[in-house]
Amino acid sequence: MKVVIAGGGSVGTSIALDLIDRNHDVTLIEQVTSTAEKLKTMLPGVNVIAADACEYSSLSTADVRGADVVIAATGDDEDNLVVSWLSKQEFGVPRVISRINNARNEWLFNESWGVDVSVSTPALITSLVDEAVEVGAIIKLLNLAHGRMRLIEITLAASAPAVIENLTLDELNLPDAVRVVAIVRGDQPVQPSSTTKFIEYDHVILIAREDATQDCAAAFIG
Repeated sequence: MKVVIAGGGSVGTSIALDLIDRNHDVTLIEQVTSTAEKLKTMLPGVNVIAADACEYSSLSTADVRGADVVIAATGDDEDNLVVSWLSKQEFGVPRVISRINNARNEWLFNESWGVDVSVSTPALITSLVDEAVEVGAIIKLLNLAHGRMRLIEITLAASAPAVIENLTLDELNLPDAVRVVAIVRGDQPVQPSSTTKFIEYDHVILIAREDATQDCAAAFIG
């Protein structure tokens, strides 16, 4: 898969390294020339281009039109929105993933700006902290489908109705807008089925429509 990353900071560099390890074709665009030169040494196998990813000509040079995925990973939300819009509207990239740096700007990262999936790195870090201390709370992990869906996690307390009543997934009668996609029990993933039952400290991963997130509370939060 051909992936173009805008931004050669710690986030963009980390993503590039991970994608190269997975045998993807990776191009990284970094505006600061000196940084780009360093990255060429640090990222063997990555095509590093010294250019401003907010400019049409730079994206053209990076062959964004031939990319399967563009990741806008700069430390500036305005730049990420420009990269996302150009990638989608001018180059027709099938999938655009954009980093949100300031949570106040989250509402902008949607289909209108060409964003298919938005990721707030601070929010993900916060969710990992919350995960370590919060039992019986809804933790938002990721926005999907132009913000219409959310990936969320709930760590079950002993008081959760699903635990107390020893209910199967089928017996929970979750609304159509909510789906359990995975369960992490201890250090093992569990594939949910209609007969799956829940125990204390299960990490339940769900996809829920944005307006149905709180519908999970009745089953999983005591």
